[in-house]
Amino acid sequence: MTSNSVYEACKSALSISDTSKLSLQEAVDRQEQLLECTVSSNADSINSFFLIFASALVFFMQAGFAMLCAGCVQKKNIQNTMLKNLLDVCGAALGFYTVGYAFAYGGSYGESTGSNKTFIGTSNFFLAGVDDVMFWVFQFAFSASCATIVAGTLAERCQMTAYVMYSIVLTGFVYPVVVHSIWSPQGFLSAHASSPLWGSGFVDFAGSTVVHFTGGFTALIAAYMLGPRRGRFYDDRGKLLITPNPMPGHSSALQVLGVFILWFGWYGFNVGSAVSITGPGQPYVMSLAAVNTTLSPASACLSAIIVNYFLAERKTGEGEFSLKASINGCLSGLVAITGPCAVVEPWAAIIIGLLAGPIYLLSSEALVRFRIDDAVDAIPVHMFNGIFGSIAVAFLASPSRLELVYGHSDHAGLFYSGDGTLLAAQVCGLLFVLAWVAALMTPFFLLLNKLGWFRTDAITEITGLDQSYHGAANLDADDHSLGPKPISPFQRTIAGPNVRVSVLDNSNSDHGSRFNVRTSTLDDSGPPADGA
Repeated sequence: MTSNSVYEACKSALSISDTSKLSLQEAVDRQEQLLECTVSSNADSINSFFLIFASALVFFMQAGFAMLCAGCVQKKNIQNTMLKNLLDVCGAALGFYTVGYAFAYGGSYGESTGSNKTFIGTSNFFLAGVDDVMFWVFQFAFSASCATIVAGTLAERCQMTAYVMYSIVLTGFVYPVVVHSIWSPQGFLSAHASSPLWGSGFVDFAGSTVVHFTGGFTALIAAYMLGPRRGRFYDDRGKLLITPNPMPGHSSALQVLGVFILWFGWYGFNVGSAVSITGPGQPYVMSLAAVNTTLSPASACLSAIIVNYFLAERKTGEGEFSLKASINGCLSGLVAITGPCAVVEPWAAIIIGLLAGPIYLLSSEALVRFRIDDAVDAIPVHMFNGIFGSIAVAFLASPSRLELVYGHSDHAGLFYSGDGTLLAAQVCGLLFVLAWVAALMTPFFLLLNKLGWFRTDAITEITGLDQSYHGAANLDADDHSLGPKPISPFQRTIAGPNVRVSVLDNSNSDHGSRFNVRTSTLDDSGPPADGA
């Protein structure tokens, strides 16, 4: 719509036609109304385009997650991992449309919302009565990002049914309640509320806790219950390995590509959280968020690779510049700055990044010590640095930035005010999310495990999820990762001494199956030899 058509539409809406018969004052008043209508209409259009652009960037992050996960897994599981990333988006779209948005923001915006605090939204199901549907698109992209965090953690051993069910439950109910509590004006933790908690509220501008801690903690619960991949911490006889098998992914190039895509999309994630581009002070808010989204991951990447170099040198006598440490350090800096990106100064963003890198390294090492298998290190990146980013707000939030974003600055960061109120609010919010996610997702995964819907069987895991779930005919043409070698060491442990697991090479058969796994009962009581 052109500026002239907007002007004419406003004239029609205000019933302004001929002003020649009006008094001077009446004519001036009508022109002021017409000007306000035109400016408001143009502002709405600009804000809608801004949200469309930001939503597209956040949605494009799904491609980054997919590339990162694909690069971190073995070739025999690529298709399965990619499909799970796609299903995340599909499940999130339907779950957030039907009930998720209603639980998150239902009744939060309107003429009679008042100052009442609510635990969960109770209206706008199926987007009924929602005028700003573009806001739904933006929030849907966030919910999909939260769900995708778990995809990489459970890679190479999780059943498809379990994953689809998890995506819908998380985006349809668990995540929306967290959103309502922290981001809705009626949330009991919200800093946007008319009377925020302890005059401060929980400050999380773009989602260090709402998105990343929620997804990361869910991944921790799931990974603990699902157990490690075969060969990660135990040998084929179930004996604990002295040195865990790192099980590196098949493509460093895909991992780096994924990180660059994620960093690119993160500008929409953080800057887009301003929602409006035309309000007073909004250009300053968005500009600061963009600057901090650049500085924090850059410093985190450098700190992670330097600290890892000296740690490796101390252990082995020779340092190494680890690509894994650098890319995950970069992502850790992005996660840590997500919450405070609009309320801390650029120098503080650098400090946050410098600390985020080592936090990733320490938490990743802790997971290995506790034998929790995370295929892509999503838990150290998202959960631990999500916590750190929220706590960093309590120390480094600037009074002037808080005033600009939230309209109040009585309780700034400790380094500015010496007031611990904001720290108390941040800790309270983290504990709430911890308790909420644990209370719902723990029994959910326990139920899946009890029903046998959670983990794939041993043969499927060994031969690869692509072969079992997607058909041998659909394997990539250059996939040579399957065959007798990865299967024969497990013959004795899968089915006992009287069952032989064999692999037949059918690559030249008419039906195109690359490999066929079969079991047969042996007449003799002795175990088969390796490679039989």
